[in-house]
Amino acid sequence: MPELPEVEVVRRGLARWVTGRIIEGVEVVDPRSLRRHVPGVEDFRGRVTGARVTDVVRRGKFLWLTLEDPDHRADAPQVALMAHLGMSGQLLIEEADAPREKHLKVRLSLSAARGEDGGEPLPADLRFVDQRIFGGMFVADLEPTVDGQPGGTGASALPLIPHQAAHIARDPLDPAFSVEDFHHRLRARRTGLKRALLDQGLISGIGNIYADEALWAARFHYARPTDTMRRPDTLRIIEAATSVMARALAAGGTSFDSLYVNVNGASGYFARDLEAYGRSGLPCRRCAAEGRHTLLRRESFMNRSSCLCPYCQPRPRNARP
Repeated sequence: MPELPEVEVVRRGLARWVTGRIIEGVEVVDPRSLRRHVPGVEDFRGRVTGARVTDVVRRGKFLWLTLEDPDHRADAPQVALMAHLGMSGQLLIEEADAPREKHLKVRLSLSAARGEDGGEPLPADLRFVDQRIFGGMFVADLEPTVDGQPGGTGASALPLIPHQAAHIARDPLDPAFSVEDFHHRLRARRTGLKRALLDQGLISGIGNIYADEALWAARFHYARPTDTMRRPDTLRIIEAATSVMARALAAGGTSFDSLYVNVNGASGYFARDLEAYGRSGLPCRRCAAEGRHTLLRRESFMNRSSCLCPYCQPRPRNARP
């Protein structure tokens, strides 16, 4: 499943290609991808057709396009076109006459536009492709954020958020993320550190890959009790998570197969730089640099696994699951 850097790569690509353009047509190839839009396909088509995209915003792994009412009514509710990528969802920018993808689900036709330099015309289609059909699209009303801050990361993000994403906490790359607030909530959880990092209601965007990477970088065991975390400890894990996700973002995300791509269909390359995740049985590079030969170890965790260095990340005596 895509994690925060992967979704942010997609958000930035969409912001570049679709902001300011009007959705002139909607083709629903597979209605199953609109199952989250309860009123149905025709309502979806009616609410989206003619709307102008004003921004592309992300909160954690949630992604939405803010839409301007086609009739410019002052009393019209502010809405967003939500895109849930699920396990295999892709949002691709294509030419209108490009061959149809095998798993194409929804096709949005965009108004004509040219690049920032006024050069070549921009591709005319925004396509939602989903092999496993766990993802989908739907229209949602926007509501004020609880803290009055922008709903998420976006060029002109307003203090509004779709109801379906309001329960998601802010992520470390969000300008409005508060380390102090996270620290207090973290200590109150009284659980293991990795379990807390994966709790999207506490901190969003961190999945199994980046949790392992951040814990390795900060030298914390995944079972470190959260109520023993001091402020410097909390700052250390947040700085580690921020650093690893920023590097992954710069590399275009982490891709292990062809299911995750950015809006142009290119895969990320950060998998080449992973230090812990997926490297069980291989030498810890930090230990090797310090003259030790320690092999990374894979341990069962929450019906999945954690990969760690037994020397750099010793298990605490008061470990919590």
